[in-house]
Amino acid sequence: MAVPQDEIKRKLPGIIDIAYERYKRDLPRYRMAKELMSNNVVTITPEASLDEAARIMGEKHIGSLVVVKYKTAVGIVTERDLLSNVLALGLFLRDEKVEDAMSYPIVGVTLTAQIKEVAKLMVNLKSRLAVFDAGVVMGIITASDLIKSLPDVPETEVKVDDFMTKDVVTADEETSVINIARIMGRQRIGSVIITRKGEPFGIFTERDLLTNFLANDKDLFVEVGPECSQPLTVIPASTSVHRAAATMALKHIRRLPIVKDDKLVGIITARDLVEAYAK
Repeated sequence: MAVPQDEIKRKLPGIIDIAYERYKRDLPRYRMAKELMSNNVVTITPEASLDEAARIMGEKHIGSLVVVKYKTAVGIVTERDLLSNVLALGLFLRDEKVEDAMSYPIVGVTLTAQIKEVAKLMVNLKSRLAVFDAGVVMGIITASDLIKSLPDVPETEVKVDDFMTKDVVTADEETSVINIARIMGRQRIGSVIITRKGEPFGIFTERDLLTNFLANDKDLFVEVGPECSQPLTVIPASTSVHRAAATMALKHIRRLPIVKDDKLVGIITARDLVEAYAK
């Protein structure tokens, strides 16, 4: 007897399900900082302009630079620093120096620090971490680096609902990019959901701003609609933290809007997932 096509489809696992199972299978349960870090450390001097910092970060598609003086790491400047300390205040990147916006002193862990220790320190300090060996910065660990290796343990089986941000910031597609940048900077958030006729259809992030605008000195007084990433990648409410981390890792994104009954009810970031694991 022939099996109905719709029944076959129900039995066949989806592509994302297959990828998720492979992700869990290949993921080591324990990793150290030296296995988690990005080892391409890009540096800049305190005296350099923030305009130059933005250009370097944008060209290399990274979110931070280690600030070095006399061959010693003295701080770190991030894309969030550019937003909150400059653009949100109506200042110009070309007029400000790295030392005016950087965070210092630079904090970090040793090469052999285990993933749980790294996660807890990242949450406590609310910052990406440098990885040191004998006082030398060997790499950087971000929340995005961490979620690629979150183990499948009870801490990551909790639901995203308990860690998501429920007050999602949105803006109409006709809003200018400069105003979106100011919103992100003032509220210290990394993204804004873009709507069309009141319905979410895209997302604009601090990385979009950095890579597509600040690095190229592109006009910020354009409408955000054509510049946002679309369509949205979303996950349903009640998804596990581990599944959300896998989705971010597989899609190479750092934020996931959360929907329930086809309505936007929250958003979760890579840092939120790290916090869930660190508890």
